Amino acid sequence: MSEVHPSAVPGVAIVGGGPAGLIAAEILRAAGMDVDLFEAKGSVGRKFLIAGKGGLNLTHSEPFDAFVARYGARSAAVAGWLRRFDAQALRDWARGHGVETFVGSSGRVFPADLKAAPLLRGWVRRLREAGVRFHVQHRWLGWDDEGAMRFDTPHGARSLHARATLLALGGASWPQLGSDGAWVPALQQAGIEVAPLQPANCGFDIDWSAHFAERHAGAPLKPVVLQWNDMQGSPHQLQGECVVTAAGIEGSAIYAIAAGLRDAIARDGETTLWLDLVPGRDIERLTSDLGRPRGKRSVGEHLRRSAGIAGAQAGLLREVSGRELPDDPRALATLLKRLPLRLQRPRPVAEAISTAGGVRLETLDDALMAPARPGVFVAGEMLDWEAPTGGYLLTACFASGVVAAEGVLAWLARGETATAAIGPDAVVR
Repeated sequence: MSEVHPSAVPGVAIVGGGPAGLIAAEILRAAGMDVDLFEAKGSVGRKFLIAGKGGLNLTHSEPFDAFVARYGARSAAVAGWLRRFDAQALRDWARGHGVETFVGSSGRVFPADLKAAPLLRGWVRRLREAGVRFHVQHRWLGWDDEGAMRFDTPHGARSLHARATLLALGGASWPQLGSDGAWVPALQQAGIEVAPLQPANCGFDIDWSAHFAERHAGAPLKPVVLQWNDMQGSPHQLQGECVVTAAGIEGSAIYAIAAGLRDAIARDGETTLWLDLVPGRDIERLTSDLGRPRGKRSVGEHLRRSAGIAGAQAGLLREVSGRELPDDPRALATLLKRLPLRLQRPRPVAEAISTAGGVRLETLDDALMAPARPGVFVAGEMLDWEAPTGGYLLTACFASGVVAAEGVLAWLARGETATAAIGPDAVVR
């Protein structure tokens, strides 16, 4: 890359064009700030669009305390963001952009048309009309020795200063959409602590036999009840759906408990998840049903008629039992009610829906500014928090963008000077 002399943006530089960066741009521009937004890809909001491919789940309708609890160890910190911009605020914001929302049967909140693209297009158009300057194909590389931000662009290297900087670079999941975690070394070199990036809302490897994987990969398991022990050994269960994959298991029910499973594997090397394949019957009834004479029927046909076990569930039963099923009806019923799956490892972070780890909140102030780098604010998925799917991820990304943008305004209003001081009065085009 060719070297260039630093130039400057007259106001705030936002790096990252996901929801956190875009909502921050909206707030800052509405407050009269000059805003330049830099995006590594050729367009903004790519992961937002993918998230809405099957119906954009904007947020969730459950009460605030239950909502906040979804953020686990970071619930207290995220609660502070949500008090500033909660689920209802997000719905009101969408309505302000001409998009009505509705609450689905599960409590999840969706746009009336279920689509992400119309909302994103209208949002970006309004930001441009308001004066936000977009710079695509600008990959952020960190800072140089003079404190200027460095970018790799199709036209070579570009460096610039800004009055304040808001980083919203995403995590490390779906790297093809721009969130690849490449920012980690630059922040660490700047003295900003980063927790290791890990997969969240992910599937797990089980090391199936080749026969089972080839025959049943892609098959749903529903309904099932998942049973597991938390890190303290307390038992839990959740009814839902999951899917057999070539490598192991994934699906909405798995994602909901993935954080605990991942942490157990990190501590113990593996963990066990039990499946109740017949959640509608207790063990006494199931034992009675399985104990009926099967006559000339095969074992597989007897299982299908007596317990509703067929297809992938029957294959899974044989996979786990070593293909030899117990003859005793109660032993077989016990296995069906608590079928053990040994989870070996989470799937790679690049395959995950979202990312755990990131910039440690302890290294930031309440406005999400890094004291190690005054004038630099951080928002979105690159922060160290995680949540299950269901609208919680997007809501916290929006909320953190709001908090960081307001932090920028407050910091600039105090008249403090960023480490990266303003250079020559030239705007990057």
